[in-house]
Amino acid sequence: MIEDKELRDLFKAEGGEHVQRLNDGLLRLEKNPKDSATLEEVFREAHSLKGAARMVGVVDVEIISHKLEDILGVVKKGEMALSPEIFDSIFKSLDTIRKLVHEAVTGEPSGVKVSEESVYSLSLTPDSKLKSSEFRIETVRVDTKMLDALMTQTGELTVTKGHISSRIPEIDEIIEIAEYGVRNGELNTKLQNLKSKISGDSSRLDFISDRLDDGVRKIRLIPISTIFNLFPKMVRDMAREKSKEVELIIEGGDTVADKRIVEEIKDPLMHIIRNSIDHGIEKPDEREKKGKPRTGTITLKGMQTASNIIIEVSDDGKGLDIEAVKQAAVKRNICSEAELSGMTKAQIESLIFKSGFSTSTFVSDVSGRGVGLDVVRTNVERLKGSVALESYPDKGCRFRIKLPVTLSTMCVMITAIGGRRYAIPVEYVEMSRMITHDEIFTVAGRQTIKIDSQPISVAHLSDVLQVRGSRSGVRSEDSRLPTHDSQLKKPCIILSVNNERMGVIVDELIDEQEVVLKPQSALLKSVRNVSGATVLATGEVCMVLNPNDMLKTLRRQEAPPPPEIPTEKKVKKKTILLVEDSIVTRTQEKRILEDAGYNVVIAVDGVDALSKLSSQPFDAVVSDIMMPNMDGLTLTEKIRKETKYKELPVILVTTLSSDEDRKKGMDVGANAYIAKPTFDQKMLLEIMERLI
Repeated sequence: MIEDKELRDLFKAEGGEHVQRLNDGLLRLEKNPKDSATLEEVFREAHSLKGAARMVGVVDVEIISHKLEDILGVVKKGEMALSPEIFDSIFKSLDTIRKLVHEAVTGEPSGVKVSEESVYSLSLTPDSKLKSSEFRIETVRVDTKMLDALMTQTGELTVTKGHISSRIPEIDEIIEIAEYGVRNGELNTKLQNLKSKISGDSSRLDFISDRLDDGVRKIRLIPISTIFNLFPKMVRDMAREKSKEVELIIEGGDTVADKRIVEEIKDPLMHIIRNSIDHGIEKPDEREKKGKPRTGTITLKGMQTASNIIIEVSDDGKGLDIEAVKQAAVKRNICSEAELSGMTKAQIESLIFKSGFSTSTFVSDVSGRGVGLDVVRTNVERLKGSVALESYPDKGCRFRIKLPVTLSTMCVMITAIGGRRYAIPVEYVEMSRMITHDEIFTVAGRQTIKIDSQPISVAHLSDVLQVRGSRSGVRSEDSRLPTHDSQLKKPCIILSVNNERMGVIVDELIDEQEVVLKPQSALLKSVRNVSGATVLATGEVCMVLNPNDMLKTLRRQEAPPPPEIPTEKKVKKKTILLVEDSIVTRTQEKRILEDAGYNVVIAVDGVDALSKLSSQPFDAVVSDIMMPNMDGLTLTEKIRKETKYKELPVILVTTLSSDEDRKKGMDVGANAYIAKPTFDQKMLLEIMERLI
């Protein structure tokens, strides 16, 4: 690691910029190898990176950059053409440089060894010098810890401003008492002067805090191109791995958002894009048969509204297979066929965000143990956002992520039930209206009202939050619409969450405010239906509600109780055929499986396994690949040729861990592939539970 902290910080920023520009330039050059301007640009970036690495003593980065500069120099001279193989080699070198830069600035070992033999002699030309009039600082780097501390103080200033503003009505009340009660003219004059001064102070504080708040926000806002630029190479590499042709189009990269949002939205976007390549975009021949261009298109688009940013990921692939989604949901016990029959198309499509959901028949330690789009919704909701999906058969899918521009403040609707105030983020509020008891009717056991001729489930907010009482002593039951007065009206807030609507009935609507969101303590992080708290101008602490959680709570309250399972009924153990020639390995795996409640039958190679398969029924096969007499790949291929074993899960556990080896496993029909270098018993059992 670079010892000097200042140099380390500078190299982290400069090295990262050089690597990103190299990556972007190489991607453009790969599409148009004869683009001499881009070639010159990439050559300069390699040269600059080499120089920066040399200055801070990061020798390995200097070596690889030097080698890259040599290759590009030869290409510039016309002595060598850029081939796909050369591009693959260059991109691998760039990945290595990324790891080495990370090692240099964090001290975390990269595991990369670079030989001095790869250094080639090269006469360097001195850099051209800029005139003083041309020197401009386009970017200011700011320590994010300082910004975070400043933002905290800004929040406190905003709260203090609210406190001062709330004192003015109190003074008005005192003046009224003095004027009509005591009639003391001097007291009245002093109070009037005090009110005038506080009003002036409040106005000044209001002006300062607004400017400070606006300034700090703008400093923290960064363009989402910061993360968008990470995806072109990922798309290129994954498309090649899947034997597909995919073009990534980026629009609206200048859309800005808070630094934390930009940082944390990376993983959800990565999952969506990978899903589009893996499941959405068809292979070139298949697209051609459908009359589509051989090259599929994924569009990554950023947009901005007054208080939100919208990120859309759309593709022109085959869209969701609704029947496959239904089958997978039932197979993985996400919902029953009876529940599916009562769902709308949008609700069925949204099942892909459920934990453990997948229509894929192949799992590996690399693909994520069955973790899929559920992490997208979880991470987006953690950022106080929402994600929705639209799918069109043979035309493609569109994922739409809606996020706040900043996480420090939000606009909320202040409501009250039983004398206690609650805040609801306004971006989820579609409308509010007054309703009577007579407007509520029951559909399939659910309380329902009609809005624009559409039925919408409703519930009392007190029931959703399970509020049992309040400071005023009013019980939650008292806040409901009384049946004896069918014409009494109460406010109902219609919320829109991920394209689903729900209504919550409250006692009163109080105000709409912009509030500073206070993070929850560790003790309250897991509290359902609450995303944080805020301090109102009155000094009252108010819970900020989480509409995503509220919708889930409403569904749970509406769901019928599960059928009782007789206690005397015994669950039949699943039987696994374990195929492994190493006695040590198979003993370890046998213990893991038996401890998890499986019956295990041993086979010492593929020939023995085929014999055992014909002797009794099995629920899954776990097999090594490298074995005498018959290897695991041949065994899997023979299993798949038998119609009766078509649905039998086959899991390969092997020391062969390359992408090519995984592809061979998938090609012969294996359902899962676990490399022994990354093997742990939790992984095996998770995959086993998912497949059986």
